Parts: sequence; C-alpha cells; structure tokens
Amino acid sequence: MKPTDEQTAAADAFHAGDHLALQAGAGTGKTATLALLARATKRRGRYLAYNRAIAQDATARFPNTVQCKTAHALAYAAVGHRYTSRLNAPRRPAWQTGQALDLTKAVRIGNREVSQRALSNAVLRTVTRFCHTADEKITRHHVPKLRGLEDTDLHRELAAHIVPFAHKAWCDLQHPDDGAVRFDHDHYLKIWALTQPTLNADFLLLDEAQDTNPVVEQIFLSQRSHAQLVMVGDSAQAIYHWRGAKDVMTGFDGTHLTLSQSFRFGPRLAEEANRWLHLADAPIRLTGTPAVPTEIGPVTSPDAVLCRTNVGAMAHVMELMAAGHHVALTGGGEELRALAQAARDLKEGRRTHHPELILFPCWGDLQDYAAHDPAGRDLQPLVNLVDAHGTDAILTAVARLIPEQDAHVTISTAHKAKGREWPCVLIADDFARPKQHQQEGSDDPATPHEPIDDAEARLAYVAVTRTRQRLDLGGLSWIYNALAERPTDCRAGIMPREAPKAALHRSKATSR
Repeated sequence: MKPTDEQTAAADAFHAGDHLALQAGAGTGKTATLALLARATKRRGRYLAYNRAIAQDATARFPNTVQCKTAHALAYAAVGHRYTSRLNAPRRPAWQTGQALDLTKAVRIGNREVSQRALSNAVLRTVTRFCHTADEKITRHHVPKLRGLEDTDLHRELAAHIVPFAHKAWCDLQHPDDGAVRFDHDHYLKIWALTQPTLNADFLLLDEAQDTNPVVEQIFLSQRSHAQLVMVGDSAQAIYHWRGAKDVMTGFDGTHLTLSQSFRFGPRLAEEANRWLHLADAPIRLTGTPAVPTEIGPVTSPDAVLCRTNVGAMAHVMELMAAGHHVALTGGGEELRALAQAARDLKEGRRTHHPELILFPCWGDLQDYAAHDPAGRDLQPLVNLVDAHGTDAILTAVARLIPEQDAHVTISTAHKAKGREWPCVLIADDFARPKQHQQEGSDDPATPHEPIDDAEARLAYVAVTRTRQRLDLGGLSWIYNALAERPTDCRAGIMPREAPKAALHRSKATSR
C-alpha cells in the first residue's frame, strides 16, 4: 500500500531521529506504520509487544533487524530463567501460603472480622499490585481495598496488618530454587525492572502505549539516553486504568503525530466513532475509507455481541444458548465460573475464597450489600443473574461454551474486544447511560443531565469500532439524544442526527 501523508510524516520524523509518539486511531494501521519505519533503516531496533500473539505477528511483518518481544520475554532471558524451577508450580490455596508466612490469625477491623484466608489473599494481591508498579518498595498503597472495608481509616488499619507479610512474601520470591509463595511471570518482570536494565538497541518501538503497565513504562523511558523512542497507541482506547495501566503518551517529551485514516471501516462508522471521541475529549478524530461501506442499522445475526460487564456477557450467553445457538465467549468462562462457584458457596452457607466476595459470610449479606451500599452497586447484576437463573444453570452454560471458530456468535466484553474486529457487531444493553431527570410539568421522556463519564465514552468508542461491515448501536443508541441536548457538540463539529429507528426500536430477534 502507498503510505498516507500521515504515515510519510511519521517516517520523516523517525528518520530525523525524533523521539516520537503516534496517536493511532482504531484501524489506522499502527503496526504496519511501525514496520514501515523499521524497513526504511539499517539500524537495529526492538519492538515491545503488548502480548505474545502480537509479538509473533510482528516478527513476520518486521525486518530481521528488529527483535519483536514482550517485556516478559526480555525479562525471562535476563533473569527469569533462574527461577524456572519455581515457575508453574502447583497451585495452592492462599491460606496455606499465608500460614507458611506465619499469618495464622484473623483480625477485627471496624465491625468486620477479616479471616486468615482473606488476609492471606490480600497479602498475595498486594505483592501482585506492587509488581505492576514502578515503585521500589511495597507500601500500604499497594494493599487492595476489600469489599466492606473501603473507608480510608479502615483500609489504613488493614494495610498496617498486611504490609509486613507482603514484605515477607516478596523476600520469599527472591530465592531462585524454592519458597512458599507461588512464583509467576510478573514476579521476574518486576525483579528485572528493579535492576534498571539497559536494552541494546538503536531504537525502541512500544505498541499499545495507552495501556502500558507502569513497570514496562519505567523500563522503556529509561532507555531514552541511548536509544530513539517511538510509541504508538490510541489514548481514546485507554480502558485499563482500573487495573493500574497508564497512558504513557500523555506528557511524553517528543514529537507528537497522528494516524487518523482508518482502513477498517467507512465514513459512516468513522462519524459514529467521532461522537464518542469528542465526548471522551480525545486528541484525535477519524476518517473512514470510502471503499469500505460500513453500515449502521439492525443486525439480526451478529458475529459478535459486545457487553459492558462480565455478568452482562453471561446473561447473553445463556439467552442465546436457550435459543439453540452455539456460543463462544472471548477469553473463555473462567472468571464467570469462579464467580458462580463463589456465589454457590455463599448460597450454601460457606465462605468463599473469591477476592471480590471473600468478606461475605452468606448470600443474604451479599444481596443486602449490593442493594443498599453504594460501594456494592456494581455487584447487583451478579446478584440478579444468580437469583434469576441459579448457579447450576450458569455453570452448565459455561461448560457448554465452544471455540470461536465453531460458534454461531461470539460474546465479549468491550474490554476483551480491544484489538479484535468482526463483520457484524451488536452492542448489548448493559452499557451505562447518563443519569436522567424528568422536566417538571413535562410528559416527555427524561433527558440526560449529567456529563458522560470519559472512561465510559472511551469504552464505547472501543465497542463501536470493532466492526467492518455493519453495526447495531443497540445499548449505546442513547448517544443521539444525549448529543441533542448539547449544543456545544454542534460547534465542535459533532452534529446530532436522528437515531436509526432500528437501533432504538429493535425487535426481540434483533436483540439476540
């Protein structure tokens, strides 16, 4: 393909030796652009991939002067191989690991008793959270908040008990041959990062820079003194802040350029994407490819249904299976299986080890927490799903999931759909709508009155840009009414338009 003007500008900046940040929108060929840069120089480079599959794909696309690896692969070659005997050790319950670390008693914090099992689980999660940061030492800021102990003072009290055991666990992980704590890949990545490694390369290419793990960010930016840095990503797809990821493109000291020509979809879909980019205050707007006539309208037989939550995804899985469809779930059903098993334990009067539900002694307590505590409202869909179908039905549905290549339809959360694409996509109805009010003395439907959350707008942008041929906006159709209430959007060039009737008034068959 002939390079676009934007790709040519990126190549010129690269050849000039600039440190470079490329804002690359959905479907704009970011990996192809990086390969274009690499093929036009004889210098030796390294490409840091987001995961192993991307690294393998890049190896086939980049010249042999560029080594394509994940950060974990580099860390394993440097230090991780010393811990081979500890990797992939048999799993053991967290409470047993806690006992090995001399954590043997429950503690009372506020009006809740935190069991030895819950404390042990929190210790291991603290170490994991530390490994995802650029910090040098474990502190109370790495201690996860437990359901029911979200209050600042209660969390500080919990952390005071957890941190010493987390230090002990981290010391245990330094031993290459044996230890009480199960050793995994994030551990040797962190051990390597703490050595302040130097990567032997003339230039470094960082992919998916908007969702960079802070420990990888630290390694990448520390190479600036001897290597040219090039990062590419889409700040509007920064959807993993909740698990510690960081958009390293923001504030990066270098030349900032954009890739806005999408080759995945046409102008109509680009227009839709730009509504969400505007609401997310994103630094980019997209242009579609006229030769790709992407449509927006009803989809009766979607290739993929994209949901906001894992629980929403499970509800769609069960609905479609009941209708006789063969269904796949992106990422598999392990997370949902674990939640269903935890719910079954609580319903049968047993405590669960699941980190989200570990403090609840029974199902009734969880129901009350989800219904009445503001901090627990995100658990209400899980409670509703379990109460409506029962845990056995959920577990049976998970067991019936099949591989994507054999499925009639793939169900995915929007988070797990990032980087994916399908011909025809339906947006599920579990996406958050802005809070509404009823105008006094009016019989008109309620209208949005609160700003749309940036994080929700970014997630919606990811969802609507996964299609190549046809998109059913479904659960995101409210965007038209929201924009109609915002005259400033018109001045920004994002003109409200009438919502497609099919998107607002779908048939029952379409919703499936």
